[in-house]
Amino acid sequence: MTDHQLALEIRGLEKIYAGSKGVPGKHALKGIDLSVRRGSIFGLLGPNGAGKSTTINILAGLVRKTAGSARVWGFDIDEQPRNAKASIGIVPQEIYFDAFFSPREMLELQAGFYGIPAADRRTDDILEAMSLLDKADSYTRHLSGGMKRRLLVAKAMVHNPPILVLDEPTAGVDVELRQNLWRYIRKLNDLGVTIVLTTHYLEEAEELCDEIAIINHGEVVACDSTANLLGQLDEKVITIRPTTALATVPDSLKTIGASLNSTGEIVVHFSPSHISIGKILQIVQNASIEIADLSTQESDLEDIFLQLTSAQKK
Repeated sequence: MTDHQLALEIRGLEKIYAGSKGVPGKHALKGIDLSVRRGSIFGLLGPNGAGKSTTINILAGLVRKTAGSARVWGFDIDEQPRNAKASIGIVPQEIYFDAFFSPREMLELQAGFYGIPAADRRTDDILEAMSLLDKADSYTRHLSGGMKRRLLVAKAMVHNPPILVLDEPTAGVDVELRQNLWRYIRKLNDLGVTIVLTTHYLEEAEELCDEIAIINHGEVVACDSTANLLGQLDEKVITIRPTTALATVPDSLKTIGASLNSTGEIVVHFSPSHISIGKILQIVQNASIEIADLSTQESDLEDIFLQLTSAQKK
């Protein structure tokens, strides 16, 4: 992949925080490599303290790296820091606004910080894109939680960055608001904005992200397309409901690891590379069991996450 196809390119990135007064330093990043395609929604996952925030803060110019290199939209963060910073917008997790500022005033002030001339500002366009134009002159303290989240995104878009980093955008919000924010994230991506999403919600990453990197203890333990990551676990579950509930598992089904759940249904955990669903159904039918219904369950991102992070601890 060429530089012109990458929104972010990180190579050998390290960060060591110095210790003090007998407290040892922390090796927060241990030479991570990441490539984020332009126009993608990229998920950056990991437990607390894994190195996600340190990575983002280095890209934003808020933390100095110890070693390695990083390019933002093709600009080296050391050699072209102003261009690199202008190419990225950060949406923080914490919601904090001056209660007596209106959304319009906040965006105008933010535009001033970036040195954007008044004639070139897109305040109303951004507010309209975030469905906040009707609240443009209201005090921010009167906005709902969802509106405040969207206002954070609007602030990060003031200087029209091609990359938007959303740090835990749905932390602590209800299901309805989470779904609404997902729609706005997709809308921004449809407009051509590259989205980098850090989240603790694996369902969120699975739903939104084209590619995912999992960081643990300052190291990248996985980085691939969402589909490929989900394909790493060669395990499925099939649940078969007989027309008559079973009291025991027939011996022929025990050979494929079948068990019964509390309602007398047959549950089989299996690897598609070792046995097909058709073969399982044939064994069930050979046991003279009439099938009323069946369902299958795929592995999900949580399985991948737990497998990779637990494996690294061993």
